Amino acid sequence: MSKDGSTAFIQSIISTEQESKEPFYVLDMGAVEALFAKWNRNLPMVQPFYAVKCNPNPAFLGALAALGSSFDCASKAEIESVLSLGVSPDRIIFANPCKAESHIKYAASVGVNLTTFDSKEELDKINKWHPKCALLIRVKTPDDGSARCPLGAKFGALPEEVTPLLQAAQALRLTVAGVSFHIGSGAMQFIAYREAIAAAKIAFETAARLGMPELHVLNIGGGFTAGSQFDEAASTVKAALLDYFPNEPGPGVIIMAEPGRFFAESAFTLATNVIGKRVRGDIREYWINDGIYGSMNCILFDHATITCVPLAGSSNGGDPTCKAARSYDSTVFGPTCDALDTVLKGYRLPELNVDDWLVFPNMGAYTAAAGSNFNGFNTSGILTYLAYSN
Repeated sequence: MSKDGSTAFIQSIISTEQESKEPFYVLDMGAVEALFAKWNRNLPMVQPFYAVKCNPNPAFLGALAALGSSFDCASKAEIESVLSLGVSPDRIIFANPCKAESHIKYAASVGVNLTTFDSKEELDKINKWHPKCALLIRVKTPDDGSARCPLGAKFGALPEEVTPLLQAAQALRLTVAGVSFHIGSGAMQFIAYREAIAAAKIAFETAARLGMPELHVLNIGGGFTAGSQFDEAASTVKAALLDYFPNEPGPGVIIMAEPGRFFAESAFTLATNVIGKRVRGDIREYWINDGIYGSMNCILFDHATITCVPLAGSSNGGDPTCKAARSYDSTVFGPTCDALDTVLKGYRLPELNVDDWLVFPNMGAYTAAAGSNFNGFNTSGILTYLAYSN
């Protein structure tokens, strides 16, 4: 489809495929390809390991695999989904610092041989079930970068814990290959990357001081978003790598990252049907067939700010996007029986009717992946249509 042809494409789906008027996603493969090219232009020295938890859509994972991405998996099920695409296990990092023993056993059985740890107890589990696995010590970042979703309270070795953890790995004769960190999902202050890379350098030096084999992997985690913010983040990362790891990447050195929303967020658009309406004075209230317990859980869990545009095919076929229409303060509810299920409030929308549509862009990150089946509304059953924008 042409760059501005998404509206026509969604209209064609509604008219030919959507007799039941169920919500649906559109995945733009052209956007995925463009984002992958942007990553390689800005951070050519950093191999992306896409964070599957962000959006595990099989077609999306397949596209990333074909483009050359590796994968960050956090569970047995995520590893299974990536391997089912024909991806080699050496393109997977089991990047969960606290894993169920059965999942560690599974990783060993399928040849996933790189994982993270930040506790002695995790080392004991790995030693028991996957002692040949290469390890990255995950360190707590000095700053969370004002992230939407900070992770430091749950994961990462404190500075004073790094030496004893490395010594514990030494005592168990486990292979520590490098250092990992994550400044938090959706970071806003990119100086946090510099501070975290500096902390990782200290861990590299600590391992050398302990006489361990030379570390050769630096995992700079996630936190990246697309748009102009990525340019700033990439510049900060490159400058920090030049200062703290000036000879890397080099022979035998791997610098990797775990981007999620960078690839997923803008590639997906969600179309929802207006299933109900109420007018109270000057306020327009609408019900749609997806909501907080479904794709829009990102409002609660990912602290997302979402937007939508109307597609009023049934009530205004001559001007479906309602550009010339008067707008009203509007509330948009999800379909469940919980009043918490409120998607938008005080949002300016034109006069819509039942069977019109609301279309939400940038709905690929932490949306359907964390949705539920509450009240019988099945998030996992939402279809995804594939497109390719030029």
